[in-house]
Amino acid sequence: MPPDHLPAAPDVFAALPRPRPDDPRLRQSIREMRAADAVLLGVLDDDPTGSQAVHGVQVVTDGDEDAYAAALAGPAATCFVLTNTRSLAGPAATQLTRHVARGLVSAAGRVAPGGRRGTASPSARIQLISRSDSTLRGHLMAEVEALQAVRREVTGAGFDGVLLIPAFIEAGRLTAADIHWARTAAGLVPVGETEFARDAAFGYTASDLKDFVSEKSGGAISPGDVRSISLSDIRCGGPDRVRELLAGIADRAWVVVNATEYSDLETVAYAVLLAERGGKAFGFRTGPSFVRAMAGLEPKPPLRGVQLRSQWPGPEANGLVVAGSHVGQTSRQLAVLRAEHRITGVELDVPAVLSGGDAARAVAEAARTATDALTRADVLLYTSRAVELGSNPEDSLSVGRTVSGALASVVRQIVSASAGAPAWIVAKGGITAHDVAVHGLGIRRAEVAGQLFPGMISVFRPLDAALAIGVPYVVFPGNVGDDATLAQVVRIMNAAGGR
Repeated sequence: MPPDHLPAAPDVFAALPRPRPDDPRLRQSIREMRAADAVLLGVLDDDPTGSQAVHGVQVVTDGDEDAYAAALAGPAATCFVLTNTRSLAGPAATQLTRHVARGLVSAAGRVAPGGRRGTASPSARIQLISRSDSTLRGHLMAEVEALQAVRREVTGAGFDGVLLIPAFIEAGRLTAADIHWARTAAGLVPVGETEFARDAAFGYTASDLKDFVSEKSGGAISPGDVRSISLSDIRCGGPDRVRELLAGIADRAWVVVNATEYSDLETVAYAVLLAERGGKAFGFRTGPSFVRAMAGLEPKPPLRGVQLRSQWPGPEANGLVVAGSHVGQTSRQLAVLRAEHRITGVELDVPAVLSGGDAARAVAEAARTATDALTRADVLLYTSRAVELGSNPEDSLSVGRTVSGALASVVRQIVSASAGAPAWIVAKGGITAHDVAVHGLGIRRAEVAGQLFPGMISVFRPLDAALAIGVPYVVFPGNVGDDATLAQVVRIMNAAGGR
């Protein structure tokens, strides 16, 4: 269906069957089935924002299988690996995805049933989720095919089907009538009509997910070949109907999963486990919300006050906001932050960074200015707002990596030079958050303490890092929140420190 012939949101949502009620017993059943069947969960996260819906799980930033095994042996039996593949070109993204998937499979073999580390257990298995953007940006086909290849290496056969589940419930990224919707200031609109669909590297036109899969396959997959699990299937038929549909999936078919509520996702998660008991195997390309459903995790209230404190330097310490995202939403949030808070802005000169010869000077100058300013106030370190694009999508990704790397270098110099680490650090933008964590702070492993808002904006507690151990690290995607959300985050963090 062409984008200009899509139905309006009121027509679609008014016709939906009533959602199934929230059911803690279903989540308990998911956890019990996972434990009984020794099912582990490995999440390959293409930027650090995929953990927004979960808590009490660990994230790992490198290829350390010992770290994977330690995370999988935790209470949630879940490990997030931050691949940052959204910043890479397709071939590099494929290679890294395969490498991490192999490592997760190997690490899972060292975790005994019940989540204990020990000798390899042939009865334990791991589900692999390719977690990506809820507004559909990323290496869809390349990363899913990489997971298919690893499964073939391990078992001799690929997946029976791939479930496409981009819903991010809290952020208003919903799928109904096979159309993916995004909540904006104007209301729910088809995602293909948002600014995210015009992404320089990962742009697209389709909002109907069957058409989207076909578009991203270059026409190799027909929309008619993409299967669908509707909200009527989920809400009226329940787990048995969904399991029945999943049992009929074969030949690596793509399956669009509709969802507007967590109860939809949890019904599907339970049905997946039932179908897998029956011998089916699935790959997953999802937004953040399905990970919580698949793990059977309970919701957790937003973090506040003492829950955010760790090795807090004291109320006199100031915080650091690092902004690299260039989407319009981020620029509007920066404007509100600067208008409402006593915060010192330090701009990183992007043209100078990209010029090559002036890059080191630009980084050093920004670091000196920010380090000095942190002694008096919170600091906003941001890239100049003019968007610098390459001549093609791969060049644009390269530009983004260069700029993000420069931001990370500035942060590393700030934290290394300061008498004490900032009281907290907020990183705005997925690729920015990854590079600041890995290359700026040297974070190798962290725990997701929870979120600042329901299911949105995670707080990492670094466990193994070169710098800033224990300092709250806030991962704030570029595409969530309203214009005032960043300012609200700064208020929350300062209040937690007694300011």
